[in-house]
Amino acid sequence: MSVWAIVPVKPLKRAKSRLADVLSPAERVELAEKLLRHTLATVQQVPEITGVLVISRDSKALALAREAGAHTVQESGMPELNNALMRATQVVNAWRGGAVLILPADLPLLAPDDLREVVRLGADGPSIVIAPDRLRDGTNALLVRPAGLIPYAYGPGSFHRHLELARGTQAHIHIYEAERLMLDIDVPADLELYRQYEDGREADTHTAAASAETEGPISSAG
Repeated sequence: MSVWAIVPVKPLKRAKSRLADVLSPAERVELAEKLLRHTLATVQQVPEITGVLVISRDSKALALAREAGAHTVQESGMPELNNALMRATQVVNAWRGGAVLILPADLPLLAPDDLREVVRLGADGPSIVIAPDRLRDGTNALLVRPAGLIPYAYGPGSFHRHLELARGTQAHIHIYEAERLMLDIDVPADLELYRQYEDGREADTHTAAASAETEGPISSAG
């Protein structure tokens, strides 16, 4: 049965407010857009995921999502996240989706391999796969099969609440912990960790390029 990714997106101009001490408003908007594009591009590299549904009340975020090939649902007023996710899940159910994968739009290291593994773990239903953040407090990925099996409980401490809700069902429960999936960007410390990762990756790239130049072309003697 098909898996649909649901990505909730806050208004871009209000995103990352806890980074106000280290980023300007324009920089926070730029970061939020970058992370959203990365999330959508990564999900689309995973053929095991049928499609992406972005839910937001921000018209710009929805336009970016449509440009990336995602489906969209526009919220109005001041929607509460868990209720908005349940409405999006009802849309997926109407499309005969077998499972939903809830992903925030602020996972800078999100990689196709991690998403494939989450989907694999949740392939035999009923099942629930929970990927916590690096503090084991929040939920950075949540696969629920069948869609709507448990209510959503996002907010501080959501990892433990989702785990308790899962234990109240007959579903197979899996906790997936991977370093790349555990980093989300909410506070300055998260941003610093991401920058350290990016600096390290850039250094590795430069080292590899220098090594290739030193080795030169490979020849064989007949």
